[in-house]
Amino acid sequence: MPKSFPKPSDLPVPAGAEGWEQLYPYYLTFQDKLKEQEDAKFWFCDSQHWPTVFKPFETIGGEFAVKCLGQYNARHLMIPNANGIEFRVHLGYLYMSPIPVPEDQIAARVPLFEARIGHYFQNWETLLDQWRVKVRGTIDEMEKISFTKLPDIVPMEDIVSGKAQDGSEVLLDSYDKLIQLAYQNWQYHFEFLNLGYIAYLDFFNFCKEVFPNIPDQSIATMVQGVDMELFKPDDELKKLAALAVELGLQGEFGTTDDVEATLATIAAAPGGERWIAQYEAAQDPWFNFTVGNGFYGHDKYWNEHQEIPLGYIADYIRRLEDGQSIMRPVAELIAERDRIVEEYRDLLDGETQATFDAKRGLAATAYPYVENHNFYIEHWTMGIFWRKIRELSRMMHAEGFWNEPDDLLYLGRNEVRDALFDLITGWGVGAEPIGPTYWPDEIERRRKIVDALKTARPAPALNTPPSVITEPFTRMLWGITTEQVQSWLGEGEEVEGGGLRGMAASPGVVEGLARVITDADQLSEVQQGDILVATVTSPSWGPIFGKLKATVTDIGGMMSHAAIVCREYGLPAVTGTGSASTTIKTGQRLRVDGTKGTVQILDDADAGDLLVSGPGAHSHSHA
Repeated sequence: MPKSFPKPSDLPVPAGAEGWEQLYPYYLTFQDKLKEQEDAKFWFCDSQHWPTVFKPFETIGGEFAVKCLGQYNARHLMIPNANGIEFRVHLGYLYMSPIPVPEDQIAARVPLFEARIGHYFQNWETLLDQWRVKVRGTIDEMEKISFTKLPDIVPMEDIVSGKAQDGSEVLLDSYDKLIQLAYQNWQYHFEFLNLGYIAYLDFFNFCKEVFPNIPDQSIATMVQGVDMELFKPDDELKKLAALAVELGLQGEFGTTDDVEATLATIAAAPGGERWIAQYEAAQDPWFNFTVGNGFYGHDKYWNEHQEIPLGYIADYIRRLEDGQSIMRPVAELIAERDRIVEEYRDLLDGETQATFDAKRGLAATAYPYVENHNFYIEHWTMGIFWRKIRELSRMMHAEGFWNEPDDLLYLGRNEVRDALFDLITGWGVGAEPIGPTYWPDEIERRRKIVDALKTARPAPALNTPPSVITEPFTRMLWGITTEQVQSWLGEGEEVEGGGLRGMAASPGVVEGLARVITDADQLSEVQQGDILVATVTSPSWGPIFGKLKATVTDIGGMMSHAAIVCREYGLPAVTGTGSASTTIKTGQRLRVDGTKGTVQILDDADAGDLLVSGPGAHSHSHA
């Protein structure tokens, strides 16, 4: 019997968080009546997407995302060996348990699966163009929604027209519509995502079959160097920095925390109008970008916090003036990709070589979507969603429903609708609503529970793991492999000289000082040459990647955002270590081996010459 992680009931409830279960819907928490069944399943914590404690309203992102992910496996594409994922919130964090397909049902799903993915892969570009239209349509509808205070009296024109309504129906409908539109784009989110993974997995499995000793990284390298929309926001900032240098505006970026003053100073300078025009053109859509991941109400978006992109531009200007190259090393990535493709391709002939070409071509075509969807949904859609929710929260705050402008987040989404009905009922009959006497105290109680839950880090997993983890998405996206789980349990192969083992996510070996980041607000602390250590990275952290030597994360597989982004920026990376962010301290000296997937702590290492070997310096094994 393998060693086990704690059962949910074994984990202590932090002091002050008693009764936390009541914050979340009944279907999201472990149930006493189902204890035997739930304890028999292996659950892992998805801190890759949900690294901080949920406020009650914020479970909406987890619920929509995981439900819609599952439906494409289990109901749309009929993936032969993988259904969806069960999920629970425990002590404020999200845990997942993949659902396998019973062995006797796999064969019947194969022809259904082949017909469905065949349709998509044969019509990929056309269907993807249609997808963009659908998603943009939803985004445009969301932008039109507004939440304004109800009028004191119904307008005379509504009396004359015989409308016979009071405007409150618009308020309720706007709330329902906002929730529905967010749900709609989450359904669209997964239409192509699993196909991107499937195409890559198919190529991956083929390579493992014909080249038994091929490193996972070599397979990943064969689809790198692509032009992704997810990198466009960062690319726009680089162009703006280059233009500022060209126009001699470098000295106007001294106080980027004061956005209005900075932009006014630039506009008044010679050439400033040209720069401002390019800056404003970049904002739509590329500033619909968050330093978080889009799943939390506190995530900061560039278009609402322009000190963030302006600060990145100022940093790029400094680096350009120091003679640094700030562009992604795309030409090098493509050259390395082509070299490795040819190396392995030359080992094949005839039909096998043709199959290799076809599978690699399909993976390279589908692979960019694995990142691009992220901009449209997590960043753009959710940026608008949270902005509208804040608008609603502040309107109800003005009506006395809670003490702080954004306190709506301490209500569940169905409770928000009840509170809205309370508001319109009191307004409609000319009485005071009940909410202002009920919600402030209840929100304070919940706030204390959420704050108490935040004092404890989540367990990486719960219960006894299976002897072998085979579910492909769990391995590729989250890095939850048999070897990694053993490592978390202290049973895996030890790292030479001590240290952490994770997923060899992006090649290269470096030494440097650790910079542990637990919150996006700390990104300004990152210094040139740091090794970033984080629970997980966000794709929007691209502007700091040019400063880094390497990245280390707690969770993530070969196809996680952190792994893909690091490969595209040419940075060594080790993902899925389980505990790097809590084991390593800022300032400790590390050796990160992204080729082997190891991280060593070298506190007493010589601070002299650093060992550095980047992509292209590593070797590849052949069959």
